[in-house]
Amino acid sequence: MYLHKIYLNLKCKEARRDLADPYEMHSTLCRAFSEPGIKCPPGVLFWRLEPERNRAGMPAAIVQSRVIPDWRRINPNEWFWEQPLPPISIDDKITPYIRIGNKFRYRLRANSSVKKNGKRFGLYDMDSQITWFQRQGEKCGFKALTVHRSDEKMLTGQKHNECSICIFSVLYDGILEVTDNLLFKRTIDTGIGHGKAMGLGLLSVIPLQEVC
Repeated sequence: MYLHKIYLNLKCKEARRDLADPYEMHSTLCRAFSEPGIKCPPGVLFWRLEPERNRAGMPAAIVQSRVIPDWRRINPNEWFWEQPLPPISIDDKITPYIRIGNKFRYRLRANSSVKKNGKRFGLYDMDSQITWFQRQGEKCGFKALTVHRSDEKMLTGQKHNECSICIFSVLYDGILEVTDNLLFKRTIDTGIGHGKAMGLGLLSVIPLQEVC
């Protein structure tokens, strides 16, 4: 698995369109991870727009992928603010620290929701959102030691068949502790929750050992 940090060029019309519609963003990113004319395989990439921007005010996105992308397929001279740096290998930088009891800083933008009568409903109050994340941790091999919520927003997009998409999202930050090695690694590889084509579900972690 590989991590990439990219900056989008707000002067580019296509980049502005993708920033306004997460489904279009996913479609654009997929071009870098699959051959022309071939549909992007499920789970080949996850991504998340970050709330922080660079000094020029350009928005950043974190992309996690199973393969090395070919950024040339995404009009690199216009869509990107600057050429993407080489990827970071999760197997080299993160996996060695995945041990029971080890702590990580984390970030996750997710659809905190519950399913009732076949329909999914967003959780809008603080306590429910925190409880949702803690329960995800129990199923995903970690314990949330601290949970900070921010940047709640409704994401809207439109599929190519003109069906609209609307999904609630919350940005989670904090510190977690690994409780199950295998489950936690699987969570890093597959993400958490729903709406992954809308930029949700990517759990990014930094080992505290490396930070200190």
